[in-house]
Amino acid sequence: MKKLSLDIVYRRLKEIYTPPKTFLHFRTPLDLAVVTILSAQCTDARVNIVSKHLFQKYHTPQDYLNVSREELEQDIHSCGTYRIKAKYIQELCRMILEHHGGEVPRTMAELIQLPGIGRKTASVVLSAAFGLHEGIAVDTHVLRVARRLGLSKSSTPEKVERDLMAGLPPEQWGEITTLLISHGRAICTARKRACERCIFKKTCPSSSVLGKKDLAK
Repeated sequence: MKKLSLDIVYRRLKEIYTPPKTFLHFRTPLDLAVVTILSAQCTDARVNIVSKHLFQKYHTPQDYLNVSREELEQDIHSCGTYRIKAKYIQELCRMILEHHGGEVPRTMAELIQLPGIGRKTASVVLSAAFGLHEGIAVDTHVLRVARRLGLSKSSTPEKVERDLMAGLPPEQWGEITTLLISHGRAICTARKRACERCIFKKTCPSSSVLGKKDLAK
C-alpha cells in the first residue's frame, strides 16, 4: 500500500473542510492569548461561551489587572482549573505591559516566555492572529489523526510537530492544524474510527476497512 503523503492529505482535506483559522472566538491577539489559556483541559465550545462575557468586560491587558484575582476566577470558573488560569492571565497581561508595550508579541521565542503560553498555543496565536507560521499546533486530534494516517510514528506533540512541519511549506502550517482537527472530530474520532466514511479508507494504514490496526494506540 502506497504511503500517504502530508501534501496529499492536506489537499484532500481541503476539498471537504473549510474550517476557520482557529475554533476559538476572538477579536484581538490579546483575546486569543487569553482563550488559548482557557482552552487547556476545556472544550472550545465551553471557552467560546465564557469568552462572550469576557470580551464585554475586558479589552486591554490593564482591564485584567484592574480586577481582583477572585473576580477573574469567578468569570472563568466554568472553564476548569480556574485558579491557575486566572493567575496565568494576569501574569501574562502584566508581562505584556511591562515588557512588550502593551502588545502581544509576534515571535515564538517571546510568546513562550509568557505565563500559560506553550509552543502549541503560541503557534495558534501567531497563525490565527498575525498570519505568521513558526510551528504547527498539535493537540490531541492532530496527534491522533497524524499517527493513524501514518504521517508520524511519534507519540509526543513535539516530535509529531516536527514531522508535520517537514511535510508542508510554512504557509500551510496553520491550515493543516484546523484541517486535521476537523477530520478528527468528524470521522477519525478518539472513541471509534468511522473508516467506512473516510476519504482515506482505501489508503490509510489504520483503516479498519482494510483490516488494519489503529496506529494511534
